[in-house]
Amino acid sequence: MPHSAFVDEVQVNLRGGDGGAGAVSFRRESHVPKGGPDGGDGGDGGAVVLEADRNVASLLAFRDHPHRRATSGTHGAGKRRHGSRGADLIVPVPEGTLVHTRAGELLADLVQHRDRYVAAPGGRGGRGNARFLSNARRAPSFAEQGEYAEEHWLRLEVQLAADAALVGFPNAGKSTLISAVSAARPKIADYPFTTLEPHLGVVRAPGHEFVLADIPGLIEGAADGRGLGHRFLRHVERARVLVLLLDLASVEGRSPADQERTLLDELRRYQPELLTRPRVVVGTKADVATVDFSGPRLSAVTRAGLDEFVTGLGRVVDEARTVVPTRDPVVVLRPQEEGFVVQRDPDGAWRVAGRAAERVVAMTDVTTPDALAYVRDRFRRLGVDRALARAGAHTGDVVRIGPVELEYADEPTPRGAR
Repeated sequence: MPHSAFVDEVQVNLRGGDGGAGAVSFRRESHVPKGGPDGGDGGDGGAVVLEADRNVASLLAFRDHPHRRATSGTHGAGKRRHGSRGADLIVPVPEGTLVHTRAGELLADLVQHRDRYVAAPGGRGGRGNARFLSNARRAPSFAEQGEYAEEHWLRLEVQLAADAALVGFPNAGKSTLISAVSAARPKIADYPFTTLEPHLGVVRAPGHEFVLADIPGLIEGAADGRGLGHRFLRHVERARVLVLLLDLASVEGRSPADQERTLLDELRRYQPELLTRPRVVVGTKADVATVDFSGPRLSAVTRAGLDEFVTGLGRVVDEARTVVPTRDPVVVLRPQEEGFVVQRDPDGAWRVAGRAAERVVAMTDVTTPDALAYVRDRFRRLGVDRALARAGAHTGDVVRIGPVELEYADEPTPRGAR
């Protein structure tokens, strides 16, 4: 089977940049013997952003190199010098790219040029000790660490966007037809599945201009994944008009009526809504036809019937554009988990799970008394103490928050720090 350079589905690993750490620093000047805190903040990490780009034809760039990383933020420094922000990494993908989790949840549908989706946000930069100055804390000796960035494995999938899509069995003449009516130059040969990749061609006729897609041949069972299965059918989903090509010289001896019935059945089983799309039905290979057909007939070889076909299809496309507009980009916004829950681990320890609480311990060095006091105060404000008490925690119980293990004593305390 010929190797195809068109890649329309890949798994990718995307990771934002980590946040830079805040600085612990105090003013040290000859005329200021006890200068205040002046540690600067760390810079935020950059994000990995997927962007639809009309100049990108496939997902080939990810096939052998699936990992993408954004730049991390730099650390803060004394004299309130803040770290620089990490640069976002803009990753171009073809128009019509669907972004899924590995479990299949749709996250984004990047339809048009410049549609964007932030796939892996960067980590937040840590605050320097100057940020923690207060009436009760005159010389804070701690700063926040940078937050680790998000990292995700995602599945990218391309659905071509065409005004009309050619639907037919292998060797029905789709590739020959699109090469005859447009500048597309697909590979053509007389064996099944010559077309292993979709092709788009711009068709121009008096008063009409539209995009026509030549898509791999359909076989019975495609809706169940046979042959190229869903890899073929998903490219039909965006087409405004379906063009059914019936082979009038079928080597298998299938009648045009049987071919049409089977094609429509596969489309219905895959997505019933496809049968409501406008469609044009034509017979191909009229120059070597072996069966009778009462509908429009054409030959891409002799060009018989091509002008009438293109003009008629152009009218249908123009009408469909008024009722089947290009889909708007879809971005599924999942609410950030900012709260927390109290759970019990199998060994009886308590676990506080949730982004808000885990971020406090992840970004703070709890080994210093100053930092510990800050963490206790943050937990009180978040309601962690109350939630543990309501759940039944007692003094001495183990409490886990992220990678940190604490000991509960009316308020969580690092084990061994009491």
